[in-house]
Amino acid sequence: MKEAAGEANMTVITILLIAIVAAVATPLITNLMSSSAKKTCCTNAGGRWAGNNCTDGGNTYYDASTYTDCISNL
Repeated sequence: MKEAAGEANMTVITILLIAIVAAVATPLITNLMSSSAKKTCCTNAGGRWAGNNCTDGGNTYYDASTYTDCISNL
């Protein structure tokens, strides 16, 4: 009986640890995905992604409206 209770406790601890890891990892992954999508929109619009912003980077082909339209569809 003691052994079964110990295994049940270990199962509860394992489930809690998995939940904690998932709770921490989910916002990080969401943030990375969002940043990656914005960077892709910037590149597709002809811009340069620097400092978490999309700039023309001296490129005359940069189209700010294309970037704005792209990120509004995320």
